[in-house]
Amino acid sequence: MDDLAAHLKELEEKLVDPSVRASREMLTALLSHDFREIGSSGRLYTFDMIVPALLVEHRMGTSRGEHFETQRLAEHIALVTYRAIYTEADGSERRTLRSSIWRLEEDGHWRMLFHQGTVIS
Repeated sequence: MDDLAAHLKELEEKLVDPSVRASREMLTALLSHDFREIGSSGRLYTFDMIVPALLVEHRMGTSRGEHFETQRLAEHIALVTYRAIYTEADGSERRTLRSSIWRLEEDGHWRMLFHQGTVIS
């Protein structure tokens, strides 16, 4: 389980890397075609909505995660929860609780199936 937790943490961290978010190929390698996200705004996003949005995104700040926990829900399904801190260029911070469901797909790669972020104070 420790190997899986470390691997999924690494994949989560890749998804906040600007170079990954700017690459359709890398996003496709990390997000399942069945992907769904409930954003902190409450809006639902699909794979076909989120990939184009990420490709044109221009973030000026930095993001980091902490307190990662992984639970295996089934043989090929895992839940990752953590706290994310996004620091704007002006130094202000936005904190969120994050949860992601990852699925081991037929090609042997783990891909994110679902993600949700909730803003906290």
